[in-house]
Amino acid sequence: MALIMVLVFKTPLRKLVLMSLDRVKRGHGPIVVKTVAGRFFGVDVKCVQHNEDQKRWIDEGAVNPTDQVLMAKHLLEATLMGSSLFLALSMDRLHHYIKELRIRRKSMDAAKKQNRVIEDGKVEESKVLKKR
Repeated sequence: MALIMVLVFKTPLRKLVLMSLDRVKRGHGPIVVKTVAGRFFGVDVKCVQHNEDQKRWIDEGAVNPTDQVLMAKHLLEATLMGSSLFLALSMDRLHHYIKELRIRRKSMDAAKKQNRVIEDGKVEESKVLKKR
């Protein structure tokens, strides 16, 4: 969550975080991220399925305190995995959007400079034509 907050607000630390995320994502980074995300998702689904099974046991009345503790543990694991996956995806998208914004700003600045040069050339041409 702290990393997301650093990415959202423009601070000196933001540039450092962006550079480090660029390096992490370069090379084998995307493969690792997809593998870890897939693993989180698989464990999350397993935990939710296990909790549904235990809820059925509770409704039938065949539950003991150990099963209740295990159910609470699995529910916490599923919550942690889901929130971690959500935060990781949020960080990835924020990083992507910030990079896109930087690229678009650079291209916009280049286009503005080009327009200024063209307009300055037209003004100078019109001054030369008026003198003749």
